[in-house]
Amino acid sequence: MADERSQHPEPTAAGRLGITGVTGALGGAVLQRLAGQGERLVLLARRPDAAPSVPGAEVRQVDYADTPAVREALSGIDTLLMVSASEDVDRLGQHRAFVDAAAAAGVRHVVYTSFQGAAADCTFTLGRDHFATEEAIRASGMEFTFLRDSFYADFLPLMATDGVIRGPAGDGRVAAVAREDVADAAAAVLADPTAHAGETYDLTGPEALSLAEAAEIVTEVTGNPTRYVDETIPEAYASRASYGAPDWQVDAWVSTYTAIARGEVEQVSDAVERLTGRPATSLRELLTRSG
Repeated sequence: MADERSQHPEPTAAGRLGITGVTGALGGAVLQRLAGQGERLVLLARRPDAAPSVPGAEVRQVDYADTPAVREALSGIDTLLMVSASEDVDRLGQHRAFVDAAAAAGVRHVVYTSFQGAAADCTFTLGRDHFATEEAIRASGMEFTFLRDSFYADFLPLMATDGVIRGPAGDGRVAAVAREDVADAAAAVLADPTAHAGETYDLTGPEALSLAEAAEIVTEVTGNPTRYVDETIPEAYASRASYGAPDWQVDAWVSTYTAIARGEVEQVSDAVERLTGRPATSLRELLTRSG
């Protein structure tokens, strides 16, 4: 369907634009929006053979490390979209190394996908890594723009197991954002990065929902009966013990809910609308459109 969601922003700034995560959901979605600028794009992927085909774009092999090969791959890039790496026990180390490589390669501006409420002591454990990455980018001397997206609204229905969302979120609320909105916002920033230098944007949906309310919407729109069951923190750890995941991963899962309970992701921002020119997508709209 042709509407503003599928229109490509027109670039107003010259220079090569590097995009990481092009084989993933977010990086790939941003790339779709910028594909009309093929001659300006450098697609950065661990596996170049898996990168999308974009006429005129260059594909380079790169991982999140600081090596001569990575520095060479980043050379000639003015603006870099740094999509956060896959969750890993050493993700922060990977991020810091990549930031060092980008600065050494002469990258001028980094647009980084961070997290709403990122802070050294935020409840969501991975949010702390995002904050430390922001600090590394600030210290690098490169220009920056931080896109602090909330939890993805796309993920809320997937939190249910056998129709039940379980976790210690209590009556807390989350201003969950549609991934497509994050992609649209990122594309808008990348179209004119100079205009957004030094800015930090909280990217959220248009409303903050409790998980009980989210479950009701999932039920109504999809027809899949879904409900929320509040757990205590010990119950949350016990119910996830059977997955055999490492401690850091379980901590991240549980802190997703406790961050909601403590009100750290409930603030609604108008940044999506300011950047894209249209209202942010509600959970109901997202589910209706995807259904």
